[in-house]
Amino acid sequence: MNQITTPKLKENEIYAGAIINPDGTGHHIILLDGDHEESDWKSAMDWAKEQGGDLPNRVESALLFNQLKDRFKDECYWTNEQHASHSYYAWSQSFGYGNQDYDGKGYEFRARAVRRLVIQ
Repeated sequence: MNQITTPKLKENEIYAGAIINPDGTGHHIILLDGDHEESDWKSAMDWAKEQGGDLPNRVESALLFNQLKDRFKDECYWTNEQHASHSYYAWSQSFGYGNQDYDGKGYEFRARAVRRLVIQ
């Protein structure tokens, strides 16, 4: 088994951990600097891209809650995932209680951006 090594980080980035899929592929999750004020889902997605990253998905958000909860306000943050059967909704992660829920994309929640690096 190969050992996973922590990637080199840019200034103000924080390593959150790695996601390994059942097929053995995976990626590192790196939390980017900055906390976006409350906005709708589309604005949060656009903001994350402007930061050079993306909103975390639901699995990554759970990892961030587990590993870096102290880097977030006790509020809800958008993920990049839309609801599978209702495109009006997107998923969010509460950093106060730890739960995930789907909400209308027009709701205003906070956002944090991440970048992903494929594990070689």
